[in-house]
Amino acid sequence: MTRKLIRPQSHLFSSWITKFLIPALFSLFLIVAPALATEQSPVSIDGRLVFQVGKTEQFTARERADWINSRLRQIVLSQQPVEVVIQERNESPTIIVNEQYLLTVTQADAVENNTPQEQAEAWIMQLDTVLQQAQKERSIDFIRNALLLSAGILILAFACHRFLGWLWKRSRQEVLQRLPPSPDEADVDSSSSTALNLLFNFTLLAARMWVWVSVILYITNLLPFSRIWSYRLANQLIQTLTSPILTLGQSQYSVIYLLILIVLLLGLMILAGAATNLLRTRILQFTGIDRGAQEAVAVITKYTIIIVGAIVLLQVWGLDLSSLTILASALGVGIGFGFQDIAKNFGSGVILLFERPIQVGDFVQVGEIEGTVERIGGRSTLLRTLDQISIIVPNSRFLEDKVINWSYKNPVSRLRIPVGVAYGSDISAVKKALLDAAFEQTGILKIPTPTIFFVGFGDSSLNFVLMVWTAKPSEQYLVKSNLYFRIEELFRKYHIQIPFPQRDLHIRSGNLPLEVSPDLEATLRELSQNPSSSKKGKNL
Repeated sequence: MTRKLIRPQSHLFSSWITKFLIPALFSLFLIVAPALATEQSPVSIDGRLVFQVGKTEQFTARERADWINSRLRQIVLSQQPVEVVIQERNESPTIIVNEQYLLTVTQADAVENNTPQEQAEAWIMQLDTVLQQAQKERSIDFIRNALLLSAGILILAFACHRFLGWLWKRSRQEVLQRLPPSPDEADVDSSSSTALNLLFNFTLLAARMWVWVSVILYITNLLPFSRIWSYRLANQLIQTLTSPILTLGQSQYSVIYLLILIVLLLGLMILAGAATNLLRTRILQFTGIDRGAQEAVAVITKYTIIIVGAIVLLQVWGLDLSSLTILASALGVGIGFGFQDIAKNFGSGVILLFERPIQVGDFVQVGEIEGTVERIGGRSTLLRTLDQISIIVPNSRFLEDKVINWSYKNPVSRLRIPVGVAYGSDISAVKKALLDAAFEQTGILKIPTPTIFFVGFGDSSLNFVLMVWTAKPSEQYLVKSNLYFRIEELFRKYHIQIPFPQRDLHIRSGNLPLEVSPDLEATLRELSQNPSSSKKGKNL
Protein backbone atom coordinates (compact mmCIF):
# COMPACT_ATOMS: atom_id res chain seq x y z
CA MET A 1 0.00 0.00 0.00
CA THR A 2 1.39 3.33 -1.04
CA ARG A 3 0.47 6.66 0.44
CA LYS A 4 1.22 10.02 -1.06
CA LEU A 5 2.36 12.68 1.32
CA ILE A 6 1.08 16.15 0.44
CA ARG A 7 3.72 18.67 1.45
CA PRO A 8 2.83 22.30 2.18
CA GLN A 9 3.83 24.72 -0.56
CA SER A 10 5.60 27.34 1.50
CA HIS A 11 6.63 29.28 -1.61
CA LEU A 12 2.95 29.92 -2.40
CA PHE A 13 2.48 31.48 1.04
CA SER A 14 5.58 33.61 0.54
CA SER A 15 4.33 34.69 -2.88
CA TRP A 16 0.93 35.61 -1.40
CA ILE A 17 2.60 37.75 1.28
CA THR A 18 4.80 39.44 -1.30
CA LYS A 19 2.03 40.13 -3.81
CA PHE A 20 -0.96 40.95 -1.61
CA LEU A 21 -0.32 41.45 2.11
CA ILE A 22 2.67 43.78 1.89
CA PRO A 23 1.11 46.08 -0.78
CA ALA A 24 -2.17 46.17 1.17
CA LEU A 25 -0.51 47.22 4.42
CA PHE A 26 1.66 49.70 2.59
CA SER A 27 -1.44 51.22 0.96
CA LEU A 28 -3.11 51.43 4.37
CA PHE A 29 -0.05 53.20 5.67
CA LEU A 30 -0.22 55.68 2.81
CA ILE A 31 -3.85 56.40 3.71
CA VAL A 32 -3.34 56.74 7.45
CA ALA A 33 0.02 58.52 7.38
CA PRO A 34 -1.21 61.84 5.89
CA ALA A 35 -3.89 62.12 8.57
CA LEU A 36 -1.31 61.46 11.27
CA ALA A 37 1.12 63.95 9.77
CA THR A 38 -1.47 66.76 9.47
CA GLU A 39 -3.19 65.97 12.81
CA GLN A 40 -6.72 66.11 11.38
CA SER A 41 -9.92 64.75 12.92
CA PRO A 42 -13.02 63.55 11.01
CA VAL A 43 -16.42 65.26 10.88
CA SER A 44 -19.25 62.82 10.22
CA ILE A 45 -23.03 62.71 10.02
CA ASP A 46 -24.71 59.41 10.91
CA GLY A 47 -21.51 57.51 10.28
CA ARG A 48 -20.81 59.18 6.92
CA LEU A 49 -17.50 60.98 6.71
CA VAL A 50 -18.01 64.54 5.45
CA PHE A 51 -14.56 66.10 5.81
CA GLN A 52 -11.64 66.48 8.21
CA VAL A 53 -10.63 69.57 10.14
CA GLY A 54 -7.23 70.59 11.43
CA LYS A 55 -6.12 72.32 14.59
CA THR A 56 -6.11 76.05 15.31
CA GLU A 57 -4.29 78.21 17.81
CA GLN A 58 -7.10 77.86 20.37
CA PHE A 59 -8.38 74.33 19.77
CA THR A 60 -7.04 70.97 18.75
CA ALA A 61 -8.39 69.13 15.74
CA ARG A 62 -10.21 66.67 18.00
CA GLU A 63 -11.96 69.43 19.98
CA ARG A 64 -13.09 71.19 16.81
CA ALA A 65 -14.41 67.96 15.29
CA ASP A 66 -16.36 67.04 18.45
CA TRP A 67 -18.02 70.47 18.58
CA ILE A 68 -18.93 70.41 14.85
CA ASN A 69 -20.35 66.87 15.14
CA SER A 70 -22.50 67.95 18.08
CA ARG A 71 -23.91 70.95 16.12
CA LEU A 72 -24.64 68.80 13.04
CA ARG A 73 -26.45 66.21 15.19
CA GLN A 74 -28.72 68.95 16.57
CA ILE A 75 -29.46 70.25 13.08
CA VAL A 76 -30.39 66.77 11.82
CA LEU A 77 -32.69 66.05 14.79
CA SER A 78 -34.46 69.44 14.40
CA GLN A 79 -35.89 68.33 11.01
CA GLN A 80 -35.79 71.95 9.82
CA PRO A 81 -35.01 72.78 6.18
CA VAL A 82 -31.26 72.98 5.69
CA GLU A 83 -29.62 76.21 4.53
CA VAL A 84 -25.83 76.33 4.27
CA VAL A 85 -24.04 79.58 3.38
CA ILE A 86 -20.55 81.13 3.58
CA GLN A 87 -19.85 84.43 5.32
CA GLU A 88 -16.63 86.41 5.69
CA ARG A 89 -15.63 86.93 9.31
CA ASN A 90 -12.23 88.29 10.27
CA GLU A 91 -11.10 87.81 6.65
CA SER A 92 -11.75 84.06 6.90
CA PRO A 93 -14.58 82.08 5.29
CA THR A 94 -17.11 80.93 7.87
CA ILE A 95 -19.75 78.24 7.25
CA ILE A 96 -23.23 79.08 8.62
CA VAL A 97 -25.97 76.43 8.82
CA ASN A 98 -29.56 77.57 9.45
CA GLU A 99 -28.22 80.94 10.53
CA GLN A 100 -26.01 79.35 13.20
CA TYR A 101 -22.21 79.32 13.27
CA LEU A 102 -20.61 75.97 12.38
CA LEU A 103 -16.88 76.54 11.74
CA THR A 104 -14.28 78.87 10.32
CA VAL A 105 -12.19 77.35 7.55
CA THR A 106 -8.45 77.91 8.03
CA GLN A 107 -5.40 77.02 6.02
CA ALA A 108 -4.93 73.94 8.24
CA ASP A 109 -8.27 72.64 6.92
CA ALA A 110 -7.39 73.07 3.25
CA VAL A 111 -6.38 70.00 1.28
CA GLU A 112 -4.86 69.51 -2.17
CA ASN A 113 -3.39 73.03 -2.19
CA ASN A 114 -6.83 74.66 -1.98
CA THR A 115 -7.35 78.07 -0.45
CA PRO A 116 -9.63 78.35 2.60
CA GLN A 117 -12.33 79.93 0.39
CA GLU A 118 -12.19 77.08 -2.14
CA GLN A 119 -12.27 74.54 0.63
CA ALA A 120 -15.29 76.19 2.25
CA GLU A 121 -17.21 76.17 -1.07
CA ALA A 122 -16.51 72.48 -1.50
CA TRP A 123 -17.61 71.70 2.06
CA ILE A 124 -20.96 73.55 1.92
CA MET A 125 -22.00 71.41 -1.05
CA GLN A 126 -21.13 68.24 0.85
CA LEU A 127 -22.89 69.48 4.00
CA ASP A 128 -26.09 70.36 2.16
CA THR A 129 -26.27 66.94 0.50
CA VAL A 130 -25.42 64.91 3.60
CA LEU A 131 -27.72 66.86 5.94
CA GLN A 132 -30.72 66.45 3.65
CA GLN A 133 -29.96 62.76 3.28
CA ALA A 134 -29.70 62.36 7.08
CA GLN A 135 -33.10 64.03 7.63
CA LYS A 136 -34.67 61.85 4.93
CA GLU A 137 -33.30 58.65 6.55
CA ARG A 138 -35.12 59.49 9.80
CA SER A 139 -38.56 59.42 8.18
CA ILE A 140 -41.01 56.58 8.93
CA ASP A 141 -41.21 55.48 5.30
CA PHE A 142 -37.45 55.17 4.93
CA ILE A 143 -37.07 53.18 8.17
CA ARG A 144 -39.93 50.80 7.18
CA ASN A 145 -38.41 50.20 3.74
CA ALA A 146 -34.95 49.69 5.23
CA LEU A 147 -36.27 47.11 7.71
CA LEU A 148 -38.09 45.22 4.95
CA LEU A 149 -34.97 45.29 2.80
CA SER A 150 -32.90 44.05 5.73
CA ALA A 151 -35.27 41.14 6.31
CA GLY A 152 -35.12 40.22 2.62
CA ILE A 153 -31.32 40.38 2.61
CA LEU A 154 -31.14 38.15 5.70
CA ILE A 155 -33.40 35.56 4.07
CA LEU A 156 -31.28 35.72 0.92
CA ALA A 157 -28.10 35.35 2.99
CA PHE A 158 -29.50 32.31 4.79
CA ALA A 159 -30.43 30.74 1.46
CA CYS A 160 -26.97 31.52 0.11
CA HIS A 161 -25.46 29.94 3.23
CA ARG A 162 -27.35 26.68 2.63
CA PHE A 163 -26.64 26.76 -1.10
CA LEU A 164 -22.90 27.14 -0.51
CA GLY A 165 -22.96 24.10 1.78
CA TRP A 166 -24.77 22.01 -0.85
CA LEU A 167 -22.50 23.23 -3.65
CA TRP A 168 -19.30 22.55 -1.67
CA LYS A 169 -20.52 19.09 -0.65
CA ARG A 170 -21.34 18.14 -4.23
CA SER A 171 -18.06 19.52 -5.56
CA ARG A 172 -16.11 17.63 -2.90
CA GLN A 173 -17.81 14.36 -3.82
CA GLU A 174 -17.03 14.87 -7.52
CA VAL A 175 -13.39 15.62 -6.80
CA LEU A 176 -13.02 12.62 -4.48
CA GLN A 177 -14.59 10.34 -7.09
CA ARG A 178 -12.01 11.45 -9.64
CA LEU A 179 -9.14 10.51 -7.35
CA PRO A 180 -7.44 7.16 -8.15
CA PRO A 181 -8.90 4.34 -6.03
CA SER A 182 -6.92 3.24 -3.01
CA PRO A 183 -5.40 -0.26 -3.24
CA ASP A 184 -6.67 -0.95 0.27
CA GLU A 185 -10.33 -0.24 1.03
CA ALA A 186 -9.40 0.41 4.65
CA ASP A 187 -7.27 3.31 3.52
CA VAL A 188 -10.23 5.67 3.20
CA ASP A 189 -8.69 8.34 5.38
CA SER A 190 -5.64 8.78 3.17
CA SER A 191 -3.47 11.86 3.19
CA SER A 192 -4.84 13.19 -0.10
CA SER A 193 -8.53 12.86 0.86
CA THR A 194 -7.85 14.40 4.29
CA ALA A 195 -6.09 17.36 2.72
CA LEU A 196 -8.95 17.85 0.25
CA ASN A 197 -11.53 17.73 3.05
CA LEU A 198 -9.60 20.33 5.01
CA LEU A 199 -9.29 22.50 1.92
CA PHE A 200 -13.01 22.31 1.12
CA ASN A 201 -14.01 22.96 4.75
CA PHE A 202 -11.72 25.96 4.98
CA THR A 203 -12.91 27.49 1.70
CA LEU A 204 -16.57 26.86 2.67
CA LEU A 205 -16.04 28.58 6.02
CA ALA A 206 -14.29 31.50 4.31
CA ALA A 207 -17.09 31.87 1.73
CA ARG A 208 -19.81 31.78 4.38
CA MET A 209 -17.97 34.29 6.56
CA TRP A 210 -17.57 36.61 3.57
CA VAL A 211 -21.32 36.39 2.86
CA TRP A 212 -22.38 37.16 6.43
CA VAL A 213 -19.82 39.90 6.97
CA SER A 214 -20.92 41.57 3.73
CA VAL A 215 -24.59 41.30 4.73
CA ILE A 216 -23.97 42.67 8.23
CA LEU A 217 -21.97 45.60 6.89
CA TYR A 218 -24.65 46.36 4.28
CA ILE A 219 -27.51 46.22 6.81
CA THR A 220 -25.70 48.36 9.36
CA ASN A 221 -25.21 51.00 6.69
CA LEU A 222 -28.91 51.11 5.80
CA LEU A 223 -30.12 52.70 9.04
CA PRO A 224 -28.50 55.82 10.52
CA PHE A 225 -28.50 54.48 14.10
CA SER A 226 -26.64 51.27 13.29
CA ARG A 227 -24.35 53.16 10.90
CA ILE A 228 -23.33 55.49 13.72
CA TRP A 229 -22.28 52.59 15.94
CA SER A 230 -20.49 50.90 13.06
CA TYR A 231 -18.63 54.12 12.31
CA ARG A 232 -17.74 54.63 15.99
CA LEU A 233 -16.42 51.09 16.23
CA ALA A 234 -14.33 51.51 13.09
CA ASN A 235 -13.14 54.92 14.24
CA GLN A 236 -12.19 53.53 17.66
CA LEU A 237 -10.30 50.69 15.99
CA ILE A 238 -8.42 53.14 13.79
CA GLN A 239 -7.57 55.32 16.78
CA THR A 240 -6.30 52.27 18.66
CA LEU A 241 -4.09 51.28 15.74
CA THR A 242 -2.80 54.80 15.16
CA SER A 243 -2.24 55.84 18.79
CA PRO A 244 1.41 55.82 19.93
CA ILE A 245 2.28 52.84 22.12
CA LEU A 246 6.07 52.87 21.89
CA THR A 247 8.52 55.73 22.25
CA LEU A 248 12.14 55.38 21.13
CA GLY A 249 14.18 58.53 21.45
CA GLN A 250 12.20 61.39 19.94
CA SER A 251 9.96 59.16 17.81
CA GLN A 252 6.61 57.59 18.71
CA TYR A 253 5.24 54.48 17.03
CA SER A 254 1.71 53.10 16.88
CA VAL A 255 0.47 49.56 16.37
CA ILE A 256 0.01 49.99 12.65
CA TYR A 257 3.52 51.43 12.30
CA LEU A 258 4.95 48.41 14.10
CA LEU A 259 2.82 45.96 12.08
CA ILE A 260 3.95 47.51 8.81
CA LEU A 261 7.56 47.46 10.01
CA ILE A 262 7.26 43.76 10.91
CA VAL A 263 5.69 42.96 7.54
CA LEU A 264 8.41 44.87 5.72
CA LEU A 265 11.07 42.98 7.66
CA LEU A 266 9.29 39.73 6.78
CA GLY A 267 9.22 40.83 3.16
CA LEU A 268 12.94 41.56 3.39
CA MET A 269 13.58 38.01 4.60
CA ILE A 270 11.45 36.57 1.80
CA LEU A 271 13.25 38.78 -0.72
CA ALA A 272 16.62 37.65 0.66
CA GLY A 273 15.56 34.01 0.33
CA ALA A 274 14.35 34.54 -3.25
CA ALA A 275 17.56 36.36 -4.18
CA THR A 276 19.62 33.57 -2.60
CA ASN A 277 17.72 30.89 -4.53
CA LEU A 278 18.17 32.87 -7.72
CA LEU A 279 21.89 33.21 -7.02
CA ARG A 280 22.18 29.49 -6.27
CA THR A 281 20.23 28.23 -9.30
CA ARG A 282 21.06 30.82 -11.96
CA ILE A 283 24.62 31.88 -11.22
CA LEU A 284 26.53 29.59 -8.86
CA GLN A 285 25.60 26.41 -10.74
CA PHE A 286 27.42 27.68 -13.81
CA THR A 287 30.60 28.73 -12.01
CA GLY A 288 31.95 25.19 -11.75
CA ILE A 289 32.57 25.31 -8.00
CA ASP A 290 31.47 22.36 -5.86
CA ARG A 291 28.09 22.17 -4.18
CA GLY A 292 29.44 22.89 -0.69
CA ALA A 293 31.08 26.14 -1.80
CA GLN A 294 27.88 27.16 -3.58
CA GLU A 295 25.87 26.64 -0.41
CA ALA A 296 28.40 28.58 1.68
CA VAL A 297 28.28 31.58 -0.70
CA ALA A 298 24.46 31.44 -0.80
CA VAL A 299 24.08 31.36 3.01
CA ILE A 300 26.57 34.20 3.56
CA THR A 301 24.82 36.27 0.88
CA LYS A 302 21.41 35.66 2.47
CA TYR A 303 22.45 36.77 5.96
CA THR A 304 24.33 39.77 4.54
CA ILE A 305 21.22 40.94 2.65
CA ILE A 306 19.06 40.49 5.76
CA ILE A 307 21.42 42.38 8.11
CA VAL A 308 22.21 45.25 5.74
CA GLY A 309 18.60 45.50 4.56
CA ALA A 310 17.28 45.58 8.13
CA ILE A 311 19.69 48.40 9.09
CA VAL A 312 18.75 50.42 6.00
CA LEU A 313 15.04 49.78 6.52
CA LEU A 314 15.17 50.90 10.15
CA GLN A 315 17.07 54.05 9.18
CA VAL A 316 14.62 54.89 6.38
CA TRP A 317 11.74 54.17 8.75
CA GLY A 318 13.06 56.89 11.02
CA LEU A 319 14.19 54.68 13.88
CA ASP A 320 17.25 56.05 15.62
CA LEU A 321 19.49 53.03 16.14
CA SER A 322 21.31 54.81 18.95
CA SER A 323 18.09 54.58 20.98
CA LEU A 324 18.43 50.79 20.88
CA THR A 325 21.67 50.82 22.87
CA ILE A 326 20.00 49.75 26.12
CA LEU A 327 17.98 47.10 24.29
CA ALA A 328 21.13 45.79 22.62
CA SER A 329 22.91 45.62 25.99
CA ALA A 330 20.03 43.66 27.51
CA LEU A 331 20.01 41.40 24.48
CA GLY A 332 23.73 40.81 24.92
CA VAL A 333 23.22 39.76 28.52
CA GLY A 334 20.39 37.47 27.41
CA ILE A 335 22.61 35.91 24.78
CA GLY A 336 25.33 35.39 27.37
CA PHE A 337 23.02 33.54 29.77
CA GLY A 338 19.77 32.34 28.22
CA PHE A 339 20.80 32.11 24.56
CA GLN A 340 24.30 30.73 24.99
CA ASP A 341 23.44 27.51 23.16
CA ILE A 342 21.96 29.45 20.26
CA ALA A 343 25.00 31.74 20.13
CA LYS A 344 27.32 28.72 20.31
CA ASN A 345 25.50 26.97 17.46
CA PHE A 346 25.44 30.15 15.38
CA GLY A 347 29.18 30.66 15.87
CA SER A 348 29.77 27.01 15.00
CA GLY A 349 27.73 27.49 11.82
CA VAL A 350 29.92 30.44 10.80
CA ILE A 351 33.06 28.33 11.40
CA LEU A 352 31.61 25.46 9.36
CA LEU A 353 30.85 27.81 6.47
CA PHE A 354 34.34 29.30 6.37
CA GLU A 355 36.51 26.38 7.47
CA ARG A 356 34.33 23.88 5.59
CA PRO A 357 35.21 20.60 7.34
CA ILE A 358 31.83 19.43 6.09
CA GLN A 359 30.01 20.63 3.00
CA VAL A 360 26.62 20.20 1.45
CA GLY A 361 26.54 16.82 -0.30
CA ASP A 362 29.10 15.13 2.02
CA PHE A 363 28.29 11.76 3.55
CA VAL A 364 29.18 12.08 7.24
CA GLN A 365 28.82 10.24 10.52
CA VAL A 366 28.49 12.16 13.77
CA GLY A 367 27.95 9.95 16.79
CA GLU A 368 25.49 7.26 15.76
CA ILE A 369 23.98 9.37 12.96
CA GLU A 370 24.96 8.75 9.34
CA GLY A 371 23.63 10.79 6.46
CA THR A 372 24.19 13.22 3.62
CA VAL A 373 24.51 16.92 4.44
CA GLU A 374 21.56 18.69 2.81
CA ARG A 375 21.84 22.17 4.32
CA ILE A 376 24.13 24.08 6.67
CA GLY A 377 22.13 26.81 8.42
CA GLY A 378 22.97 29.47 10.93
CA ARG A 379 21.94 27.31 13.92
CA SER A 380 21.72 23.70 12.71
CA THR A 381 22.66 21.33 9.90
CA LEU A 382 20.17 19.12 8.10
CA LEU A 383 21.23 15.49 7.51
CA ARG A 384 19.35 13.07 5.27
CA THR A 385 19.91 9.49 6.44
CA LEU A 386 19.93 6.40 4.24
CA ASP A 387 16.36 5.77 5.40
CA GLN A 388 15.42 9.18 3.90
CA ILE A 389 14.80 10.63 7.36
CA SER A 390 15.72 14.26 7.94
CA ILE A 391 17.66 14.84 11.16
CA ILE A 392 18.45 18.35 12.40
CA VAL A 393 21.81 18.38 14.18
CA PRO A 394 23.07 21.44 16.14
CA ASN A 395 26.16 22.93 14.52
CA SER A 396 28.18 22.70 17.73
CA ARG A 397 28.17 18.89 17.58
CA PHE A 398 30.31 18.98 14.43
CA LEU A 399 33.01 20.87 16.31
CA GLU A 400 32.77 19.11 19.68
CA ASP A 401 32.21 15.47 18.66
CA LYS A 402 34.24 13.14 16.48
CA VAL A 403 32.95 13.42 12.91
CA ILE A 404 33.67 10.93 10.12
CA ASN A 405 33.46 12.61 6.72
CA TRP A 406 33.53 9.98 4.00
CA SER A 407 33.51 12.65 1.28
CA TYR A 408 36.11 15.07 2.64
CA LYS A 409 38.26 16.33 -0.28
CA ASN A 410 38.27 12.86 -1.89
CA PRO A 411 35.06 10.77 -1.88
CA VAL A 412 36.94 7.56 -2.82
CA SER A 413 36.87 5.25 0.21
CA ARG A 414 38.03 1.70 0.89
CA LEU A 415 35.64 -0.92 2.23
CA ARG A 416 36.74 -3.97 4.25
CA ILE A 417 34.91 -7.25 3.60
CA PRO A 418 35.99 -9.93 6.13
CA VAL A 419 35.50 -13.52 4.92
CA GLY A 420 36.24 -16.81 6.70
CA VAL A 421 36.44 -20.27 5.02
CA ALA A 422 36.75 -23.76 6.45
CA TYR A 423 40.07 -25.48 6.97
CA GLY A 424 40.96 -27.60 3.96
CA SER A 425 39.44 -25.19 1.42
CA ASP A 426 41.28 -24.46 -1.84
CA ILE A 427 42.86 -21.05 -1.22
CA SER A 428 43.28 -20.39 -4.95
CA ALA A 429 39.57 -20.98 -5.49
CA VAL A 430 38.78 -18.68 -2.57
CA LYS A 431 40.95 -15.91 -4.03
CA LYS A 432 39.42 -16.34 -7.50
CA ALA A 433 35.85 -16.29 -6.11
CA LEU A 434 36.45 -13.10 -4.11
CA LEU A 435 38.09 -11.25 -7.01
CA ASP A 436 35.37 -12.34 -9.44
CA ALA A 437 32.69 -11.08 -7.05
CA ALA A 438 34.50 -7.76 -6.62
CA PHE A 439 35.02 -7.11 -10.33
CA GLU A 440 31.39 -7.90 -11.15
CA GLN A 441 29.95 -5.17 -8.89
CA THR A 442 29.18 -1.82 -10.56
CA GLY A 443 29.67 0.24 -7.40
CA ILE A 444 33.28 -0.93 -6.95
CA LEU A 445 36.15 0.86 -8.69
CA LYS A 446 38.50 -1.08 -10.94
CA ILE A 447 41.32 1.33 -10.06
CA PRO A 448 42.57 0.99 -7.36
CA THR A 449 42.11 -2.71 -7.92
CA PRO A 450 40.45 -4.94 -5.31
CA THR A 451 42.95 -6.66 -3.03
CA ILE A 452 42.78 -9.81 -0.88
CA PHE A 453 44.73 -10.24 2.36
CA PHE A 454 45.20 -13.52 4.20
CA VAL A 455 45.04 -12.22 7.76
CA GLY A 456 45.55 -15.43 9.76
CA PHE A 457 44.40 -18.78 11.05
CA GLY A 458 41.36 -18.65 13.24
CA ASP A 459 39.99 -21.16 15.71
CA SER A 460 37.62 -22.56 13.12
CA SER A 461 38.43 -20.78 9.84
CA LEU A 462 41.00 -19.36 7.47
CA ASN A 463 40.49 -15.60 7.64
CA PHE A 464 40.67 -13.30 4.60
CA VAL A 465 39.87 -9.61 4.07
CA LEU A 466 38.72 -8.33 0.70
CA MET A 467 39.63 -4.64 0.18
CA VAL A 468 37.56 -2.76 -2.42
CA TRP A 469 37.23 0.92 -3.33
CA THR A 470 34.11 2.94 -4.02
CA ALA A 471 33.47 6.54 -5.08
CA LYS A 472 29.99 6.58 -3.53
CA PRO A 473 30.39 6.14 0.23
CA SER A 474 26.69 6.78 0.82
CA GLU A 475 25.99 3.51 -1.05
CA GLN A 476 28.50 1.41 0.89
CA TYR A 477 25.85 -0.72 2.59
CA LEU A 478 24.26 -1.57 -0.75
CA VAL A 479 27.69 -2.40 -2.22
CA LYS A 480 28.53 -4.67 0.72
CA SER A 481 25.19 -6.42 0.54
CA ASN A 482 25.47 -7.12 -3.19
CA LEU A 483 29.04 -8.30 -2.70
CA TYR A 484 28.09 -10.71 0.08
CA PHE A 485 25.27 -12.14 -2.06
CA ARG A 486 27.65 -12.77 -4.95
CA ILE A 487 30.39 -14.27 -2.70
CA GLU A 488 27.90 -16.76 -1.27
CA GLU A 489 26.84 -17.81 -4.78
CA LEU A 490 30.44 -18.29 -5.94
CA PHE A 491 31.39 -20.22 -2.79
CA ARG A 492 28.58 -22.64 -3.53
CA LYS A 493 29.80 -22.91 -7.11
CA TYR A 494 33.39 -23.72 -6.08
CA HIS A 495 32.26 -25.93 -3.15
CA ILE A 496 33.89 -23.66 -0.58
CA GLN A 497 32.45 -24.07 2.90
CA ILE A 498 31.97 -21.32 5.45
CA PRO A 499 32.88 -22.83 8.85
CA PHE A 500 31.07 -22.78 12.16
CA PRO A 501 32.72 -22.95 15.61
CA GLN A 502 33.99 -26.47 16.43
CA ARG A 503 35.60 -28.14 19.46
CA ASP A 504 37.37 -31.57 19.68
CA LEU A 505 36.86 -33.86 22.68
CA HIS A 506 39.75 -36.21 23.67
CA ILE A 507 39.44 -38.80 26.49
CA ARG A 508 42.57 -40.28 27.94
CA SER A 509 43.02 -44.04 27.90
CA GLY A 510 42.43 -45.90 31.13
CA ASN A 511 39.64 -45.94 33.60
CA LEU A 512 37.38 -42.94 33.83
CA PRO A 513 37.54 -41.05 37.14
CA LEU A 514 33.76 -41.25 37.38
CA GLU A 515 31.44 -44.18 37.55
CA VAL A 516 29.47 -44.26 34.29
CA SER A 517 27.38 -46.84 32.56
CA PRO A 518 29.10 -49.29 30.16
CA ASP A 519 27.11 -47.93 27.19
CA LEU A 520 28.20 -44.32 27.84
CA GLU A 521 31.81 -45.43 28.33
CA ALA A 522 31.76 -47.30 24.99
CA THR A 523 30.28 -44.26 23.23
CA LEU A 524 32.91 -41.89 24.61
CA ARG A 525 35.74 -44.25 23.63
CA GLU A 526 34.31 -44.50 20.11
CA LEU A 527 34.21 -40.74 19.79
CA SER A 528 37.76 -40.37 21.07
CA GLN A 529 39.07 -42.87 18.52
CA ASN A 530 37.40 -41.08 15.53
CA PRO A 531 40.17 -38.95 13.97
CA SER A 532 37.88 -37.18 11.50
CA SER A 533 35.78 -35.45 14.08
CA SER A 534 38.20 -32.54 14.58
CA LYS A 535 41.73 -31.26 14.10
CA LYS A 536 42.25 -29.87 17.57
CA GLY A 537 41.06 -30.72 21.04
CA LYS A 538 41.37 -30.28 24.76
CA ASN A 539 42.62 -32.81 27.37
CA LEU A 540 40.34 -33.72 30.17
